[in-house]
Amino acid sequence: MNKNYQSTYTPNTPEIKKEMLKEIGVSSYEELFVDIPEKYRFPTLDLPAPTSEFDLKNEMSKLSNKNSTPGEFSSFIGAGAYRHFIPSVVRQITSRSEFMTSYTPYQPEVSQGTLQAHFEFQSMVCELTGMEAANAGMYDGATSAAEAALMACRINKNLTINIVDGVSPLYTDVIKTLTQASGIEIIQNDLNSVLKESHEPPACYVIQQPNFSGEIEDFSKLSEIAKLNNALLIVITEPMFLSMYKTPNHYGADIVVAEGQPFGVSLAYGGPYAGLFACKKQYLRQLPGRIVGETVDTDNEKGYVLTLQTREQHIKRDRATSNICTSVGLIALMATVYMALQGKVGLKYLSELCYHKAHYAADKLSKLNGFEVVNNNFFKEFTLKCPTSVKDINSYLHENKVIGGYDLSSESDNHMLLSFTEMNSKDEIDNFINLLAKIN
Repeated sequence: MNKNYQSTYTPNTPEIKKEMLKEIGVSSYEELFVDIPEKYRFPTLDLPAPTSEFDLKNEMSKLSNKNSTPGEFSSFIGAGAYRHFIPSVVRQITSRSEFMTSYTPYQPEVSQGTLQAHFEFQSMVCELTGMEAANAGMYDGATSAAEAALMACRINKNLTINIVDGVSPLYTDVIKTLTQASGIEIIQNDLNSVLKESHEPPACYVIQQPNFSGEIEDFSKLSEIAKLNNALLIVITEPMFLSMYKTPNHYGADIVVAEGQPFGVSLAYGGPYAGLFACKKQYLRQLPGRIVGETVDTDNEKGYVLTLQTREQHIKRDRATSNICTSVGLIALMATVYMALQGKVGLKYLSELCYHKAHYAADKLSKLNGFEVVNNNFFKEFTLKCPTSVKDINSYLHENKVIGGYDLSSESDNHMLLSFTEMNSKDEIDNFINLLAKIN
């Protein structure tokens, strides 16, 4: 095909480009980009010529077939993104054009459906976390955690954050990235150090329950210390865990965040996922994102409105708390439909399945020569100490159509993080254990 082919879908034709260059007072692209160092200008790109849709789809199919996908492979990897069954009604509802094409509900009179969906999401998140207020969703769990830390700093007018060991390193990296421009100091230490050592009170303590290695910890004493220091307690948690265990408000949480992906969002959906964010009512004004409220109109009919909008697009920049945007609304709707469909009993049942499958696997693995289950108290995820390299073990498992655990070797030699959900059958788990038994 001719490399000079001009697609009819290209918005700016060569003639239009010339007019644009002339209008801004330059004669060429070279002149337009003269301020960019020469070595970075106009690199030669080895791109193929344009092709037909048919050929392109075939090429993309070949590339996607190189992936090892859960379902085709047994999968035991989690670490923040989990494979749960998604009922077909979730996609059926969220694919309706009313939701797929909706934008920001600036005009409540024409956005009642979208606003009601957001309100239902907030209500369910409050029920799930045991908190008093929730927003209409964040980009994902990690950015929710970072926004929570920034919120705590605003509330306490304190620029120090204490991240307790056990928080996901992936979340910690995002917190560091989103707080660095504000001059916030981040302290990281283990729980025992926080409980024993005297230190300057931070704006908040950030904990994860269950922690990144899967362990369920006792944070009751830390909650007491947080209160004494007038510091907020931020809890990063997992929504399926909340369906079975006591909610974070039972151990003094001020802000609760979580990744909503396990509730109806595909592992491979891409970005963003759906960040859950809830807090005590007294901190509502500092809550980032959007808050939808329920009210009545002039005819005393129920209606929904954007009660609070703390985005910089709506208010003065220096008073804005977040630039969270519309894109998360559709993902949050997936979680809303999933939670409504499963209900309290259904979510608890699924959580129990995860719990029992994980503990069944842990019991079997602990009896294998050379393997050791590190966790004492866990939900659906635990750390396994292996007799040899996790990389080699996962390679061996992959050859046998199994996706192994998350490699923790950068933190601890020969440790992997394993996750079990309702999607892992007993036969899959037994096969996984038998494969590991052959290593020694």
